[in-house]
Amino acid sequence: MPSPHTLQPPARSRTPERLTEVLEDAADAALLAPSVHNTQPWRIVLHPDRLDLEADRSRQLTVLDPAGRELVQSVGAALLNARVAVAAAGRAVAVERLPSPDEPDLLAVVRPVDGDPDAALAELGPAVAKRRTNRRRFADAPVPDDVLSALARDAAAEGAGLVPVARADSLELLARLTQQADREQNADAAYRAELRRWTHRRPADRDGIPDSAVPHVDGRQSDALPLRDFDTAGSGALPADTHSGTEQTLVLLTTRGDEPMDWLRSGEALERVLLRLTALRWVASPLTQIVEVPQTRAQLRSALAPHAHPQFVVRIGRAASTERTPRRARSAVVENSSRPDPPETPRRSGASGWPVGPAVGPSGRRPVPDGRGGTTWI
Repeated sequence: MPSPHTLQPPARSRTPERLTEVLEDAADAALLAPSVHNTQPWRIVLHPDRLDLEADRSRQLTVLDPAGRELVQSVGAALLNARVAVAAAGRAVAVERLPSPDEPDLLAVVRPVDGDPDAALAELGPAVAKRRTNRRRFADAPVPDDVLSALARDAAAEGAGLVPVARADSLELLARLTQQADREQNADAAYRAELRRWTHRRPADRDGIPDSAVPHVDGRQSDALPLRDFDTAGSGALPADTHSGTEQTLVLLTTRGDEPMDWLRSGEALERVLLRLTALRWVASPLTQIVEVPQTRAQLRSALAPHAHPQFVVRIGRAASTERTPRRARSAVVENSSRPDPPETPRRSGASGWPVGPAVGPSGRRPVPDGRGGTTWI
């Protein structure tokens, strides 16, 4: 880990222009946060001395996330990135969470202030742009105990708990409940329709889950811990074999309560854990079906976290990198900014505009809808 002293920028006067630059950098970092279905459900408003993070309810997944828990968690992840950017700029930061009952969509206010930066956050700065949700098959390499301990400390720093799921009976339960949740969600036509709306998107949309980020589905997957089937058009570009099972390293992230403040803090905790893993060259992907279905979430809590509330299950491992998911135009998200939109990164693409998988599957088979929002092969 770098010394905190190496993270300090060169001495410079703390002029209003410098503060503006810090806030612009914080907004840029927030835009790179993970979000449910890559909906990017936030607005960022810049002021001379602060940054406001607001929920964009127009981007809420009303079927998957009717209470807005995952929307608030997504904004929490953006908040953590903003805090990291301010710390990396050599500033302390003051955060007001849910500051006004009269403004329920104002989820956080971030103010750079005089004082020493949080060195533990500052050292995560380079990881913000490198972090990816990785849905590939993970190598059979266990995560060392010292890494898991570091992740637990990061989660605790954000008011959350993180524990490995390692016992055979706990893993068996986790697999059974994940399969149950996956079946229940996919039996819901409204869920499948919502999933289709946020996958295989046009390049101009600059959001949602692109083909380049999802495994190809050929109808033969039988993972013990099924990943969500985002391959709604049969053009997933990642290998079909994800081998997602109970032999991989799995952790459970929890909070004491289950109110909007807890949701916001759990999003911050998750992103801090993901950035730490990125800095240590591990990859991860959340498994959230199990906590999205009320019955399976309640059973998971009863068995593994009776005194807390499960917020995320995360699988961790080693895998080849994946492409960054698209980001909305900065000008559409950030208000009062003087920075232009960055140029889009060219992508190798097929007709959809995103990298695509094979049009013809094994033995010449072709993709057709499977009736539940995904695909099968004939």
